Amino acid sequence: MLNVEGLHVSYGSIKALQGVSIALSQGECVAIVGSNGAGKTTLLKTICGLLKPNKGRVEFEGKSLVGKMAYDIANMAVAHVPEGRRVFTEMSVLDNLIMGSYVKEAKAHRRESLEYVFSLFPRLAERKDQLAGTMSGGEQQMLAVARGLMLKPKLLILDEPSSGLSPLIVEQMYEKLGEIHKTTDMAMLVVEQNVPIALSIADRGYVLENGSIHVSGTSDELMVDPEVKAAYLGFH
Repeated sequence: MLNVEGLHVSYGSIKALQGVSIALSQGECVAIVGSNGAGKTTLLKTICGLLKPNKGRVEFEGKSLVGKMAYDIANMAVAHVPEGRRVFTEMSVLDNLIMGSYVKEAKAHRRESLEYVFSLFPRLAERKDQLAGTMSGGEQQMLAVARGLMLKPKLLILDEPSSGLSPLIVEQMYEKLGEIHKTTDMAMLVVEQNVPIALSIADRGYVLENGSIHVSGTSDELMVDPEVKAAYLGFH
């Protein structure tokens, strides 16, 4: 479904990604993990059309995404939930959700999508008329994910969904993401610094270090990999 091959991305003279290749199939959840500055967000921004690669291929369902605008990629049913939530703080919860369903295909299914996200996140149904900016960080993260789901995506891309949240809220958020993965055929690409929580719901993972893929494998393989355990899981 998603194929990234030999991706190189630079910021001026700084090489952010160097020959990165990843693949993702329909219904699969894949985690991209690594420390801060490894190039994870750069990879997502390039997939979503916010950055242009120097070299390499990015294809979704056999179509190249390179050179396409971000809104064209959204129209292809690729939803991006950015780091830091980025909700529309001066708009209500309901209006934020409606903004997520602006493309033609999603607009036609807006009512059923609202029912789905409200069943998944009942707190949002309770707060639908509240201004998004007055909600807690955890509630805003729920809203950001729900807004992405309103696009009726074939691929849901999440950038650091645990960022800035308490351990309890992170656990609850990942329970919901795991539920989405188990109950839909949507593909999910999750970028995280919190390696154990990301691998807990992912089928496979890639460890990104200094702009390159350092190791890859199933989540079970990565959880017992000595280097991954020492560097990211706190075991030596």
